[in-house]
Amino acid sequence: MSVKSYKTVITSKHRIFDLHLKETFEYRDLIFLFVKRDFVALYKQTILGPLWAIIQPLLTTVVFTVVFGNLAGLTTNDVAGEYIVPGFLFYMAGNICWSYFSSTVSKTSNTFIANSSTMGKVYYPRLVSPVATSLSGLISFGIQLALFVIFWIFYMIKGGTSIVISPSLLLLPVTILQMIILSVGCGIIISSLTTKYRDLVMLVSFGLELWRYASPVAYGLQLIPEKYVSLYMLNPVSQIITTFRYSLFGFGYFNITYFIISWVMSLVIFFVGLILFSRIEKNFMDTI
Repeated sequence: MSVKSYKTVITSKHRIFDLHLKETFEYRDLIFLFVKRDFVALYKQTILGPLWAIIQPLLTTVVFTVVFGNLAGLTTNDVAGEYIVPGFLFYMAGNICWSYFSSTVSKTSNTFIANSSTMGKVYYPRLVSPVATSLSGLISFGIQLALFVIFWIFYMIKGGTSIVISPSLLLLPVTILQMIILSVGCGIIISSLTTKYRDLVMLVSFGLELWRYASPVAYGLQLIPEKYVSLYMLNPVSQIITTFRYSLFGFGYFNITYFIISWVMSLVIFFVGLILFSRIEKNFMDTI
């Protein structure tokens, strides 16, 4: 019988761009099953359940508003000018972006270690796990974004701010998509490396905390000296957060050059991660 007669062919040949994307899509039912499992497991045996998706960003935003806004007096302006934006909205916008990015990177970076028992017994495209992780995180992100919109509408009705609805709002889905691509890319690169270098597991949390303060989450871009802005914006997370705020507030920092550069960097990180992940998944059980 010809090889083409079989639905699944197991072979030792492995091309560098053999990323199994089509096969991963065919396992979409398993992806949605994993998404449901991850979301249920996250809030199982908790009293408040999914309400934690609301409570956590609220508490973090209050702490940031008090500590960085009131006590430290850090600027909340991304550009020079007499713009009025409620500090609460400013910090909430940055925190919900960072919360999704950091949680997705952290959970995705643990893909092989956390799922080694399942992957060693049952075959499915290994890319299913990080994809499911990114999608399950989107549920919490969606809840937090809805909460943000409620406060956003409240401040719009209340008045006294510079917030306006503008065409920049169209950048919101583009920015969210970039955030997903970048977080998954970073996560699968780390997960591929941790199969051999376990020290990276210990460094992920520490590295993410440093990355948070190297991004404009707790302060506006105006805090960065102008001569360092070009270097600072090479951090793709900086562009994501500033564009996220720009799209929702109708004003702020947006530079098309840095926007394109950050997208290119995000795509490069994502595809490098896919290639590395695809190479490691063949024999990760021998090294994990």
